[in-house]
Amino acid sequence: MARAWQHPFLSVFRHFKVDEWKRSAKEGDVATVMDKTLKCTVYRVRGSVSASNYIQLPRTGTQSLGLTGRYLYVLFRPLPPRHFVIHLDVFTEDSQVIRVSFSSLFKEFKSTATWLQFPFICEAGTPRKDAAGVPPTGARWTCLQLDLHDLLLVYLNRRYGHLKSIRLCASLLVRNLYTSDLCFDPAVTAPEARRAKLPVTPMPREMAFPVPKGQSWHDRYVHIRFPSDSSKGVSTLGQKNGSLPEAGLSALCSTGSAALSSTAAFLGHVPRLLPHSAPFNKPTQVSMSPEVQMHDPAASCRVPSAPRPLPEISMSCERLEVSSVGGPSGRGQEPSAWAEATDKCVNSTNVHVSAHELAVVPVAPEDVAPHEPPCREQSGQQAALGKNRFQQRSFLPDPILRLKGVIGFGGHSTRWALWTKDGAAVVYPCHAVIVMLHVDTRQQRFFLGHTDKVSALALDGSNSLLASAQARAPSMLRLWDFQTGACLSLFRSPVHVVCSLSFSDSGALLCGTGKDRHGRTVVVAWDTAQVGRGGEAVLLTKVHTDADIQAFKVAFFDETRMASCGRGGVRLWRLRRGGLRSCAVDLGEHHALEFTDLAFGQDLDSCTLYVCGRSGHILEIDHQHMAVRRARRLLPTQTPSGPLPKRQTFSSGPGIAISSLSVSQVTCAVGSEDGYLRLWPLDFSSVLLEAEHEGPISSVCVSPDGLRVLSTTSSGHLGFLDVPSREYSVLMRSHTALVLALATKCRQEHLATVSQDHTVRVWDLVTLQQLYDFTSPKEAPRAVAFHPTQPTFFCGFSGGAVCSFSLEATEVLVEHRCHRGAVTGLATSPDGSFLFSSCSRGSLAQYDCAATQCRVLRVAANVVCQDAHMSPNALVVSGDSRLLAFVGPSKYTVTIMDTASLDELLRVDISALDGTSSRLDSAVAVCFGPAPPGHLLVSTSSNTVVVLDTTSGRMVRELSGVHPTACPSLALSRDGRFLLTAADRAIKVWDYLMQANLGCQVYIGHSEPVQAVAFSPNQQQLLSVGDAIFLWDILAPNERLPPGSVRGSPGAPPACEAGPGMRQLEDTVSGADGLPRWQVPVPSQASPPRLGPCAGLPEGGDDDEGPSEESHGPKGLRQASGSALLVKEADRVVDAACGAAGDSWGLSMPPHPCGQPSAQSPRRARAQPAAHPDSCEPFMSQGKASSLAKSVSSPPASSERLHLKAVVGYSGNGRANVVWRPDTGFFAYTCGRLVVVEDLHSGAQQHWLGHPEEISTLALSHDAQVLASASGHSSTASCGQIRLWEVPGGSCRQLISHRDPTVRALAFSPDDRLLITLGYDGDCTLALWSMSTYELLSSTRLPEPVHGVAFNPWHAGELACVGQGAITLWLLQQRGADVSLQVHRERIPEEVRAGKLTSLCYGAMPLLYCGSDTGQVCVWDTRACRCFLAWEADNSEIGVLLCSGVRLVSGSDSGRLRLWAVEAMLELRRKGSGARSSSVFMERELTLDGAIVSAVFHDSMDMGVAGSVAGTLWYINWAEGTSTHLISGHRSKVNEVAFSPSESHCATCSDDGSVRVWSLASMELVIQFQVLNQSCLCLAWSPPSCGRPEQQQVAAGYSDGTLRVFSISRTAMELKMRPHLAALTAIAFSADGQTILSGDKDGLVAVSRLCTGMTLRVLSDQRGAPISTIQSTSKEDGDFGVEGTDLWLAASGDQRVSIWASDWPQGHCELMDWLSFPAPALMEAPGCPVPSLAAFCPWDGALLVCAGLGVHREVIFYSLRHKQVVEKIPLPFFAVSLSLSPGARLMAIGFAECVLRLVDCTSGAVQDFAGHNDSVRLCRFTPAGRLLFTAAHREILVWEVTGC
Repeated sequence: MARAWQHPFLSVFRHFKVDEWKRSAKEGDVATVMDKTLKCTVYRVRGSVSASNYIQLPRTGTQSLGLTGRYLYVLFRPLPPRHFVIHLDVFTEDSQVIRVSFSSLFKEFKSTATWLQFPFICEAGTPRKDAAGVPPTGARWTCLQLDLHDLLLVYLNRRYGHLKSIRLCASLLVRNLYTSDLCFDPAVTAPEARRAKLPVTPMPREMAFPVPKGQSWHDRYVHIRFPSDSSKGVSTLGQKNGSLPEAGLSALCSTGSAALSSTAAFLGHVPRLLPHSAPFNKPTQVSMSPEVQMHDPAASCRVPSAPRPLPEISMSCERLEVSSVGGPSGRGQEPSAWAEATDKCVNSTNVHVSAHELAVVPVAPEDVAPHEPPCREQSGQQAALGKNRFQQRSFLPDPILRLKGVIGFGGHSTRWALWTKDGAAVVYPCHAVIVMLHVDTRQQRFFLGHTDKVSALALDGSNSLLASAQARAPSMLRLWDFQTGACLSLFRSPVHVVCSLSFSDSGALLCGTGKDRHGRTVVVAWDTAQVGRGGEAVLLTKVHTDADIQAFKVAFFDETRMASCGRGGVRLWRLRRGGLRSCAVDLGEHHALEFTDLAFGQDLDSCTLYVCGRSGHILEIDHQHMAVRRARRLLPTQTPSGPLPKRQTFSSGPGIAISSLSVSQVTCAVGSEDGYLRLWPLDFSSVLLEAEHEGPISSVCVSPDGLRVLSTTSSGHLGFLDVPSREYSVLMRSHTALVLALATKCRQEHLATVSQDHTVRVWDLVTLQQLYDFTSPKEAPRAVAFHPTQPTFFCGFSGGAVCSFSLEATEVLVEHRCHRGAVTGLATSPDGSFLFSSCSRGSLAQYDCAATQCRVLRVAANVVCQDAHMSPNALVVSGDSRLLAFVGPSKYTVTIMDTASLDELLRVDISALDGTSSRLDSAVAVCFGPAPPGHLLVSTSSNTVVVLDTTSGRMVRELSGVHPTACPSLALSRDGRFLLTAADRAIKVWDYLMQANLGCQVYIGHSEPVQAVAFSPNQQQLLSVGDAIFLWDILAPNERLPPGSVRGSPGAPPACEAGPGMRQLEDTVSGADGLPRWQVPVPSQASPPRLGPCAGLPEGGDDDEGPSEESHGPKGLRQASGSALLVKEADRVVDAACGAAGDSWGLSMPPHPCGQPSAQSPRRARAQPAAHPDSCEPFMSQGKASSLAKSVSSPPASSERLHLKAVVGYSGNGRANVVWRPDTGFFAYTCGRLVVVEDLHSGAQQHWLGHPEEISTLALSHDAQVLASASGHSSTASCGQIRLWEVPGGSCRQLISHRDPTVRALAFSPDDRLLITLGYDGDCTLALWSMSTYELLSSTRLPEPVHGVAFNPWHAGELACVGQGAITLWLLQQRGADVSLQVHRERIPEEVRAGKLTSLCYGAMPLLYCGSDTGQVCVWDTRACRCFLAWEADNSEIGVLLCSGVRLVSGSDSGRLRLWAVEAMLELRRKGSGARSSSVFMERELTLDGAIVSAVFHDSMDMGVAGSVAGTLWYINWAEGTSTHLISGHRSKVNEVAFSPSESHCATCSDDGSVRVWSLASMELVIQFQVLNQSCLCLAWSPPSCGRPEQQQVAAGYSDGTLRVFSISRTAMELKMRPHLAALTAIAFSADGQTILSGDKDGLVAVSRLCTGMTLRVLSDQRGAPISTIQSTSKEDGDFGVEGTDLWLAASGDQRVSIWASDWPQGHCELMDWLSFPAPALMEAPGCPVPSLAAFCPWDGALLVCAGLGVHREVIFYSLRHKQVVEKIPLPFFAVSLSLSPGARLMAIGFAECVLRLVDCTSGAVQDFAGHNDSVRLCRFTPAGRLLFTAAHREILVWEVTGC
C-alpha cells in the first residue's frame, strides 16, 4: 500500500516541481507548449537522438522517487515521425533495480534479469517496412496505465517495491505522470459511475482528459493498460488511430505478425497487445492477438479473473467486448504460480481465446534456487488477484529444470579465476555462466544472466560485490550480490569490449579497461558504493590512452591509486577530483619489454609493485618513487641430453615467458607458458614448489591465506596447488572448442563427448570429473556411442574411421575404414548386438559388436542422405533394438530398416506430409519414442516435429513452430513424459503427454548453439552440450504407472492425475466448529489411463488429426461387435483425454449465473454450448419447440411404413437421465424426446415416444417396475410433462402435467408410494404425488432455487433439498388424505466456503453427503442437523454424488469421476469437531470427456454407467480402473450421411469435425477420422465403379475450404487438397469415381481429379449463394441431346438449379439446363433457413425432383426431356431435407417443425412421423431403400422401411 501522502493518487510533476528543474533534470530540446486538444500546458520533448533529449526524475541517479503506488499513469502523445523511449527504474522488495523500457524503437521484446524492453507498436499509415512502430501523424493522446506489481511479477517473478526513477526521452508530448494504488477507468466520469452504479473507479478530474459534450472518450483518446487483463505474457503495446472495422483490425494484427517474424531465435511468436478502444458491434476474428481490451462502462464491471502461468501460444482468437478491472487477468491454476521470466519459461494465457500453436519466451535459467520452490501453492498473488474459471492443464512443476552442474572453463578467456575471501571456493567463468565452485565439496553455484561469453571478472575485498563483463560489443556489465547471487545492477559500458576489471578493496570503486570501437585503449572508473544499497553504478571518468594495457589493478591500500602494464611500459594511475591521470614509470633498459601481469605487495608497509613479462623478466618497482628496484629474469637450464628445462635461474639468456603472477605476504606464484606453476619466496632465491601442467598457464592466484595457489591453463584446466601438503588438485577440465555430440552409458553414470578440439573425453556425471581423454591430432571426432553392456565406446571421425575404444585398457581395440566420407551418425542397439554408422557420402555400415572385437557385417551405399543437416540424431535405433531410422536417401525422406537384416521396412516422404505447403520440407533429425506404440519423431526444416507411425508411416501428430530454426537435436524420455528439443542457444522441455495445449518451458544459458541434448541414464537429469556441458536436474516427481500400462503413447490418453497434489497433506482445522478443511489424501498410484474414441476436441492445435482406440466393455454390458473399435483420425494424434481440462469444445462462453435464465433462444444456446454446464442452471432444451399442424397425418400403428430401429446419441443436456438395474439388466437413457431402452447384451433397442419436448430427467422406482420421465413445456402447453412408463411392457401408464415449465429432478420414495418432482428456477416448485392415485398431494413454491432433492432411504417420510447457501430437511406427515410438510433449514457453515450446494445423496444412517459449486463435499448429520466434515473433492462444481455403504462417487463439471473410501465417516461423526479429513481417502479417479451429468452404479460401487455433457455414456469399472464407451454420438450437428455401395457401412459427418464410419448391421462405430477446429459440412462415398471394395474411399469437405479423401480399408487419409477458399457445403463423386465435384458457400463449384489432387476447373455460374446440393449420376452418351456419360446437378441457396452433362476423362462439361424458382418478397420466415433441394429421380432418370423456398410449399417433378414441370405434391411446411428411395417409389421429406413425412409417389399416400427433437435437416435412404437415416441436430435415427 502506498504511504498516506500518496493516496489516493500522486501528481508526480507537481510533487517534484518539474517546472523549477531543481529536483528533476532536462536535457536537450525540452520546452513547455500549449496543447489545443487538452487546452493546457504540456511538456514537449523532441530531438533526433532520444538519449540526448529527455526529462529525468529525480535529478541524479543516486536519488530515488520513492513512489509506492501500484499503477503508474503516463499521459502522453507520441510525436511523429520520430521514435520515443520511456525508461522506468523500479526497486523490488529484495532491493533489485529493474529497468523497464517502452519504446516505438524496439522491434521485439527482450528481457534479462534486470531489464525489460517492450515494443510499443503504433499503427502506421505507411507501408514502408522501416516505418513499423513510428507514430502516425494523427497519433492521439494516450493514457498508458502500467501495473508495476503485475509487470514485475509476470516477467521476472519479483515483487514490486517502489518506483526509483523515470526518464522520458524524445519524441513525445507529456502532460503529467501519476501514481496510485487504485485502478482508474479514464473513460468514465464520477457522475456517470454514480448514475449507472458502475463498480469502477472513475478517473479523478485532475487526471482526466477533457471530452467535449456529445463526443466519446474513446473517439479522441487511447487507453492502454499493461499488462492487460487478458495477457500476462510477453506483449507488444500497440496504438490505434481509431475504432477500426473488422477488416482493419485483422489487417493490423497480420501486419504486426509479419513485423515480429524477425524475432530472435527461440523467441517464437510474440503476441502483441492492442490498446483499449471503443467496442465493436460484433466479435472480430483476429490473428496473433491475445485480446483487444475494450473499456466501456458496461464492459468494465465484468467478473475479474486471475493470472495463470500457462504457455503463451499463438492465437486464432475471438475478440470479445468484455474487459475486467478487478485485477489482472490470465489463468488460475491448481497449485501453481507465476513463471519467472529470468529463470523460467515466461508463460501466459488469455481468458477469452482458443489456444493453438505454442509460442514461448526463453529466459536465462538464473536465480532458480533463491526464489520459490518449483511447485508453489496458489496463494499470495493468485489469491489476491482472483481465480479464473477457464482453466487448462499446466506444465508443472515450473521450472521443471534446475541447473545442477557445468563442465567447462573459460570461453572468451582462461585468465579469470578468483579465490573467495575465505579460500574455500573459486569463482570462474564458463562461457556465459559464472560458476562458484567449493573446492572441498565440489558443489557449484551459478550466476546466470549473461547472454554471451564473460570477458572479465572482479571480486571486492569483502566478497560483497562481484563484477562481470560480457564479451559481445557493446559490452554489458553486471554487478552481483555475491552472497545471494542476485544481479544488483546491469549497465552498458562505454568501452566497446571490456578486457579487465578490478575492484578496490572496499568495493566502492570499479575500474575497467578495454578498447573502443576505433581500437583505442580506454580506462573507465565507476562509483559502486551505492550499488549494494539499491543505488546504481555511477560513471566517474573515462580516459583514452595510447598505452597498451594487458593488466590493470587498483591498489588494495589506496583506492585512488592504480597500476597498469602492457607492451612498452608500466603506468601508475591516480583518481583525483573526478579525473583519472597517469604517468609512466621509468624502466630504463626494460622499456621495450612486453609486460603481461602485475601485483601489489601484500605488506601494508611495502610500496612494491611486481610486474612480469613475456621475456621472463620480473620487475620490482617502488611505486612511490616510480623507479625500478631490481629486475630478475626466468631462464631455462637444459640438461645435455634433452631440451626440457631442469631448473630455472635468473640470469641472462632467452627467458621463459611469464603470463601471470600473484603475491602473498611471503611468496610469489608465477605461471609461465612452459606449463609450470612455480612458487618463489619474495627474494626469489630458489623455487619452493613447482607443478607442471598440460598446457601454457594463463593465470595464477594465491589464496588470501597464502596456503593455496589457483592456476588456469589455456587448454581449459583449472586446479590449485596446496602448499602445506604439496599436492595439486584438478578442479575442472574442459573442451577448448565446440562440443559436437554426446553419449551416455546406460549402466553407469558416464558421459562421452567429442569436440572440435580433436578430443574424445569421458566424464563421471556424479563428480563432473574427467575420467578419460583420447586425442586424435589428424582426424576430428564427429560422433560417439557407448556399448550398452561392455566397457567400450565407439567413435566416428572426419576421415571416415570408426574406432572402438576400451575403457579398461584405455586403448583402441579396432579401427574400421569402410566409409569414404566423414562419419555423420553412430548408434548402437540397446541389446548390444549391432553398431551402425553412416557417413557424408551416403553409406551405411552395420557391425557385429556383441564380441569385444566388433566386425563389419554389411555396408550399403547411397542409402543415407549426403546433404542432410549435421545432427547427432541422424541415426537412431528403437528401444526394442528392432528398428533403425535415419534421414535418407535424400533429405526429404526418412527410412526405417530392420536392424538385423537391413531390409527397408518403410520410407516416408517428409515433403509430402503437408499438402498445403508451397515449400519442400526436409528432415533434420530423428528420434524413436518408447515402444509401444512405436512412433518415430522427425524434426523438419520447417521448424516442426512430426510423429510418424513406424508401421504405416502415417503422421499421427505434429508439433508446429517448435523452434524458430530447424531443430538438430531432440530426445524423448524413456517413459514418454518429456520431449527435449534444442535449436540455436535454447533448450525446450515439452510435456509430451499433453495432447492439447502442449506445454513447454524454455531454458537458455549456452552462449553458442546447442549441439545435442539427452537424458541421463537414470532419467533424473538431462544433458546439453555446445560451448560447454550442462547438467540439469529434472524437478518433476516420478510417476508410478499401473501394471501393464505404457507411458508415452500419444495415441492413447495419459493416466489421469490423482488428486491435486499426489501427496499426503496434513490436516488442518479452521473455524470454531472445527471443520476439517481442504485437501484429502490421495492414493500413491496413478489413475488408470482413459481410453475412448476421440473423447474431446482439445483447445490447442490447428487442424490436428489422429487415431485413438476404444477399449471394450465388460461382460455385463454390450461388447463392440467384431474386432476392437479402431478410431482413426487423419494426419495427427488427438488427445482423447481432454476432459480433464473440462472444456471439451474449447469455447470461451461463460455460463450464466445460477438463477439468471439465459437470454438466448434454445437454438442459440445449442449453437454455443457452455463447456462446463452448471448443474444449477435451468434445463435448456437443445431441441426446437414445435406444434403439429392439422395437415400432419399420423398413420395407424398397423400400417406404418417406417419403424424406428435404432437411435444413435445420448442427451448430455439432461440431468440424471440414465438408469440401470444390474440385477434385472434394465438399462434406459434419453435421446431428445425419446426414452431409449437398450439390451446391453444384444444391442436391441426399444423407443418410448410421447414427450413433446426434450426429456430433462429420469427416475426408476425401487422395484424397477415404473420409469418416470419429465420434459419441458411446449408451444401447446405451458406446463411440463411427466410420463410414468410400465417397465415390462413399455406402455405409458399415466401422464401428469406439472406446473413448472421444466422438471429438474424426480425421485421415488423408498416404498415407491410417492413421487417427488422439483422444478427449475423459473417456477421452482416442490410437488409430491401419490403413485396409487396419481394425484397431487402437496405443492410448495420455494422462495429460492433448489438444485437437488432426495428421499431418505432409511425413512420414507423424510427428504432433503440442497440449494443456495443452505440445506433443507423435510418431514412428511400424513393424516388421512391430508399431507403436510415440516421443514427445517440449516445454513452452510462459513468454513465450507461454498455459495450453494449442487448435489446430494444419503449414506449410512444418518449421513447426508452434499456437493458444492466450489468442489467441496460436506457431510451432514441429519439427526443433529449439523455439518461435521468437509473436504475438497474437486476444483469445480460437483453435480453428481452417489453413495453405497462405505464408498462414495463424485462427478464434477471438470469431467473427473472419483471414488472415495468413507468407511470412517460414522466414527468421524462421533468425534464431532475433532474429525479430520485424512480419514477420507480417494481410491480411484477417471477423467471423462466432459462435465458429468448423470451416473448410476451397482450397490457394490465396483461398476456403473456415467453420462457426460459431450453426449457420451461410459461404462465404469473401478476394479480395472477403466472407462469404456457405451453410447457415443456426434458432439454437434450432423450434416451428412453416406453409404457404402454394399450397404455394409455408412459414414456421417458433423460440425464437431469428425467423420465416423458405422457398421449398418449393429450401428457400432468402426472408424473415426477427426479434424480439430474445423467443421465437416459435407460427405460422399465413392461409387462401386471406383474399384474393388477394398479401395473404397470417403471424401469430406470442411469449413476451411479443404477437401480430404479417406481410405476405409487403410483407415488413413489419402489426399488433402484445398480447392476452395470458402467452406465446402456440398460434395459428390462422378459416376466413375475418379472426379470429385465440390461446392462452397460462395457459390463456386470445383472439379478436382482424385488421382492427382489437381483442380481441373472452377464453375462460377451460381456465384453469390451457397451451393446446397450436388448430385451426380450416369447417363448414356448422347442422351438428352448432349455428349457425356455423367449427368450432375448443383443447387444453390438462391433457388437456382443447374444441370450439367460431362465427360471428365475428355475434359468435356456442358450446361444442359437451368432452373430458377422465384421466392416471394415478403413471407413469414420459417424456423430455420430453407435450403434449395434437388435430386435425380432414381426410378426415372429423366425426372428432377426439387423443393425449397418458393411461392408454395410443394415438391415439384421436372422433366429434363420435356423441359417442364410434370407433377406437384403439396406440403404442410417448407421442406428442409429430401431423399428418394431407389427401392420403392417413396420420398422422405424432413421439416423444420420436427416432423418426417413419407410420401408414396405411386399412390400419393402420406405418413408423418414424430420423435425428432429438432429440425429434420437430413434424411437419406440407403442404396437398396431398406433403411432410412434421419438426423436432427446431433441425434441420428435409423428407420426400417417396410414393404420394400
